[in-house]
Amino acid sequence: MKPAIADGHVVTLHYRLTLDDGFIAEQSFGGEPLAYLHGASNMVPGLERQLAGRNAGEVLELVVPAAEGYGEYDPTAEQRVPRTVFPPDAKLEVGMSFQTRARSGQSMPVWVRAVAGDQVTVTANHPLAGQRLNFRVEILDVRRATPEEKKHGHVHGPGGHQH
Repeated sequence: MKPAIADGHVVTLHYRLTLDDGFIAEQSFGGEPLAYLHGASNMVPGLERQLAGRNAGEVLELVVPAAEGYGEYDPTAEQRVPRTVFPPDAKLEVGMSFQTRARSGQSMPVWVRAVAGDQVTVTANHPLAGQRLNFRVEILDVRRATPEEKKHGHVHGPGGHQH
């Protein structure tokens, strides 16, 4: 018998993520399933919490509030910067992301929120911050992670990270 989803298990599933307005933000149905290591912060916390104890074969409709998804939108995480801080040939578009350095020196993702003339508004908020996340999930498989997967903090093999 397959184990129930718990920390240290590899979960393979199909999912559809929709927003409250019905927009499909992401999905794996019709493509490759997602495989992740449960308990290794590879998934939004609210979804991971609601999947714990579930089993292969279950089909679920789950709602994750913003605070347990990508967080509430923080307007103080937005900043207007001159266009000149970007490479001259960069084609800046709303929604695109790139890495920058925080004051601490740590690399962090930021997203382009607006482009107006010679000013670009960037934000450290994930594009889905402040959104309630509605998931349809079909759990395909649950297995114990290998020691190497646990050590690396992610899945190896089909649907996971390849070394």
